[in-house]
Amino acid sequence: VKVTGADGTPHYSSPDQWESTPTLASLLPTLFQSADGVGHLLVVKTLKGAAQTVAAGIDWEEWPEVLGTLAGDDTILVVLRNPEMLECVQKRIEVMATP
Repeated sequence: VKVTGADGTPHYSSPDQWESTPTLASLLPTLFQSADGVGHLLVVKTLKGAAQTVAAGIDWEEWPEVLGTLAGDDTILVVLRNPEMLECVQKRIEVMATP
């Protein structure tokens, strides 16, 4: 993700280097567009350029239902461990996205 250093210069850093980790709940209200899925797969749509940031936020949450994420520019593929958890994870993301 792109962050601003102490000297005000922007640079890229991995989530484990974040001084102040933005929570998924703080990212979703402004970046989330929609979510839909089938079986083990949930597709989350974001604003252009935001998918990698939101995917990192989902990974950072370490939800036991989520095996992992794959992000493009405005689309995230969330792979679930169990297809029965699809609706639960989708609703959790949608609720977090509601301001």
